[in-house]
Amino acid sequence: MNASIHSPSVVQAFTAIVATDASAPLMTFYDDATGERTELSGATLANWVSKTANLLVDGLGLGRGDVASVRLPAHWQTAAVLLGCWSAGLAVDLAGPDQTAGVGFATAESVNTVNSDETYALALAPMGLPFRSGPPAGSEDYAVQVRTYGDHFAGPPVTADDRALTDGTTHGQLVAAAPAIPPGARVLIDGDAQPDPRDWLVAPLLAGASVVLCRHLAAANVAARLATEQAVRLNPWR
Repeated sequence: MNASIHSPSVVQAFTAIVATDASAPLMTFYDDATGERTELSGATLANWVSKTANLLVDGLGLGRGDVASVRLPAHWQTAAVLLGCWSAGLAVDLAGPDQTAGVGFATAESVNTVNSDETYALALAPMGLPFRSGPPAGSEDYAVQVRTYGDHFAGPPVTADDRALTDGTTHGQLVAAAPAIPPGARVLIDGDAQPDPRDWLVAPLLAGASVVLCRHLAAANVAARLATEQAVRLNPWR
């Protein structure tokens, strides 16, 4: 972990970044398979995070001690889901032992792998659009449902001792396990090569870094994208 950052939780690191400059680009997402480019400021991502946390707490009555199963690739909407779950105090099951969770978040392809009381499917479409023909059977459309919830979340603070992952990892341990990134850097990350949220989400937030997160990254696009986004590419940590 970057030694200059002393945050007991990822949630507090994210909150600190937004408080410092909410309008600055925090995450720029590319999908070379669809041509999508989505840029989110800290304020925009915080809005999605708050709506997600409110969906969990106000909509489903979930909170500390509850579990969210997340079966999603590295994506800006996944960042909103994970930070929303952690803000609400939930422990996240990324791919561990199948257990009944209070809520699940999945793509259309992975929705059947989630064992949860409530399941939200994500189309992962440009601009956060919903499924054109409706979500998969047995699930609700995250993009449709989350928009109905409040833009601000005022839940109790998440501490270093709270569980972040269902394998027992606390927020303090999650922070400690995150690889170091130069403070304040703008980094390009191949989300398919580095799908662990510790790499593409947690580490940049702890460093106060801005992320250019790429999915289906085409090698031919890397040099131009680094120049356009004024970013540096870090080698995979894992």
